[in-house]
Amino acid sequence: MTQGNRIVVILGSIREGRINDRVAAWVAGQLSMHGFAPEILDPADPDLLHVQIGDQAAVARLRQRMAGADGFVIVTPEYNHAEPGTLKTLIDSVTAEWWARPVGLIGYGGISGGLRAIEALRVILAELHTVTIRDTLSFASPWRRFDAAGRITDPDDAAAAEAAMAVFAHRLRWWADALADARVARPYDRPDDEDADGHEDDGEGGGTGGARSAAGAGGA
Repeated sequence: MTQGNRIVVILGSIREGRINDRVAAWVAGQLSMHGFAPEILDPADPDLLHVQIGDQAAVARLRQRMAGADGFVIVTPEYNHAEPGTLKTLIDSVTAEWWARPVGLIGYGGISGGLRAIEALRVILAELHTVTIRDTLSFASPWRRFDAAGRITDPDDAAAAEAAMAVFAHRLRWWADALADARVARPYDRPDDEDADGHEDDGEGGGTGGARSAAGAGGA
């Protein structure tokens, strides 16, 4: 069986003073403890920041960093019942890099703990041919829970979060290995899934949704 170890951890916020770094540091540390090789992808990185305005060189760097990953974990705040707009732009900037990969979702925020952002992302990521992990982690008021180094300060909170992360990591491992084996056995994409530039059609038909309509197929 393939061991899907390379997991790209995508931060959801680019705001100054964000707590995203603390939560993502904890997540990356936990993933390492469970045998993964996490890599942080920060949309505020100067090499990637211009993805937000469609700069093609920045988008090419984003594709390069995501290419060949065994899976992804998105660590995001919730803004107004949804994911941050900058995260949505980053997600929409690439296509094939997402295909047939598992995506784990970890949210944080106020009393909701980012759960509404997580559920909003599931619809988006389904359209990009990913498999989102059913199990999630959610942190309410993380500014009270994490220190500057990304450690959970309360021992009981830490134990509960680590137990939830053990389940999350187990599911992520299962899907990463299963999908890696499936991609080896049979390529996910077909020649007519991509246009001449090697990117999925993003015309007014809505990407893959448009392709389904043209083929006369029903929704999945």
